[in-house]
Amino acid sequence: MTKIAISHMGLCTPLGQEQKQVLTRLIQGDTGAMLHRDNLIPESNTLVGEVSEPLPQIPASLSKFESRNNQLLLSAAKQITGAVMQACKQYGPQRIGIVLGTSTSGIATGEDALAHNAKHNSFPNGYHYSQQELGNSSDFLKALFNISGPCYTVSTACSSSAKVFSSARRLLEADLCDMVIVGGSDSLCKLTLNGFNSLESVSKGHCQPFSANRDGINIGEGAALFTLERGEAEIMLAGIGESSDAHHISAPHPEGRGAVSAIKAALDDAQIPPQAISYINLHGTATRKNDAMESRALTQVFGEQTPPCSSTKPLVGHTLGAAGAIEAAFCYLLLSSLNTEQRLPPQIWDQDSDLDDPSLPLVNKNQTAELHYLMSNSFAFGGSNASLIFCRGKDSK
Repeated sequence: MTKIAISHMGLCTPLGQEQKQVLTRLIQGDTGAMLHRDNLIPESNTLVGEVSEPLPQIPASLSKFESRNNQLLLSAAKQITGAVMQACKQYGPQRIGIVLGTSTSGIATGEDALAHNAKHNSFPNGYHYSQQELGNSSDFLKALFNISGPCYTVSTACSSSAKVFSSARRLLEADLCDMVIVGGSDSLCKLTLNGFNSLESVSKGHCQPFSANRDGINIGEGAALFTLERGEAEIMLAGIGESSDAHHISAPHPEGRGAVSAIKAALDDAQIPPQAISYINLHGTATRKNDAMESRALTQVFGEQTPPCSSTKPLVGHTLGAAGAIEAAFCYLLLSSLNTEQRLPPQIWDQDSDLDDPSLPLVNKNQTAELHYLMSNSFAFGGSNASLIFCRGKDSK
């Protein structure tokens, strides 16, 4: 089996845009990035995970890609630019691929343009419909880095930027690429906020994953990018599992049939038993049905040996199409040499367990573990599921 190294990583999250800062806030369970917005859902003051630090401007030569979504992506891209440029010299620009996940793309830019049109009977200067097309972010990175390898977007709702790892590995194993840039980006916009609100799935306060009192999600935004190459590095992609149970257009299978299939496939792919997993980053959206399903799925696979687990969505919100990549970035940081004490992200909730669901060993503050293999789960609408396993490379300390 081809070894897939995660050679470099860049990120832009509500917790920050620098690795050490993000890790520190992650393992502290810092919820300070969650902010109230009153201009997203009518007559509602909604808690969201917002990137509040300044974002880089899109270069004038790439103005047709102007959107907040691409600004988030650009912040992450700047952190891997040196590695990508070196790979272009070493392999050639045609050997560098891009596979990104998103669900919003530049929809917020389109919303602003429609509002401008309604008021002035014309669209604002510089607006292009393509700014909100799903492939726009991938095309933006292709133009930014001036590369010509395979380039496309995966959009499978909340598993989008988890599934890109599988797509990238296939490109590497088929020898179509020597490096693949993977990740995802999603930005806050009214369409998704009001869509989830119409499903009665937006929390009235701070989301409470796995609590008896959970009442829905907090939506967030952000981006994360990785460079994948054949070989060995400090952090490795150890296993991937995908499934599609197609149980319902928005509700998961109640017993987690598709989730179980994806988790088992990832374990088989990594060639490890369930007890080898040190920590699980839960999908943990804090909706009634998702948390119930996920607790049942994990219990079926891991039983009484379920490892410590937590949902990081109370810290950054549910970043939708970017969630898989951002939570993969959290796993990367936990496994990295920056995490000297091998601490885990605590579960932030009211600690009122739902007695109707199987109990999970949720992480407490200051909890540590010997971190070897970490799992990150992403379960999307339509039963489009992905489970990723990461581990340290042999040369890591």
